[in-house]
Amino acid sequence: MDATAQRHCILYVEDDEDDRLLAKEAIEESTPNVDLRFVENGVQALAYIRGTEPYDQPGAAPRPDIILLDLNMPVVNGREVLRVLKTDIQLARIPIIVLTTSSSPVDINTAYDLGVNAYVVKPSRFDDLVKVFKTICDFWLGAVHFPDVEAETSWLQAGSEEPESAAGGNN
Repeated sequence: MDATAQRHCILYVEDDEDDRLLAKEAIEESTPNVDLRFVENGVQALAYIRGTEPYDQPGAAPRPDIILLDLNMPVVNGREVLRVLKTDIQLARIPIIVLTTSSSPVDINTAYDLGVNAYVVKPSRFDDLVKVFKTICDFWLGAVHFPDVEAETSWLQAGSEEPESAAGGNN
C-alpha cells in the first residue's frame, strides 16, 4: 500500500515554532498527501484528541492516524501526554512516536515504559529529517494495519473471558 494513496492525519505535538516549520516542509517534500496538524503543548494535544474546546467544532480535530510527540514542552510535557493517552482505552491504540532531541537512555526507557510505539531522535540536518518523515509515513501509514476504531475496543471492555488466541490457544 502506498503511503500517499490515502490522505492520513498526523498530529504533531511540538512547542518549537522552527521545528514545526521544518516538519511541515519535510512532510510536504517526503509525503505530500498527509494532513499534518500541529499543537504546541500537552494541554492542546489532549484537547485536540478529546475534541474539547477549542477543537470541539465538527472537522476541527480529525482523529490522527499517528501522533508525533516531543518530550520536553511547557505546560504538560510529552511524558504526561503519553501516560494519559496510553491509559485511556479509547485512545491507547493511536500509535505515538516520540520525536525529540533527547537521546538520553532514561528518556528512551521511560517513553517505552509508558507505551510509546517508537522513539526517534530528531536529526540535525534537513535532508535527514525528510528521510525520517518518509520512513515514518511509509511504515506507519503504508505498511501498518490499524484497528477499526468503531469495533469493540477490547475483549476486556466487553467483560468477556480472554480470547483463545490471546491465551495461546489454537487458531
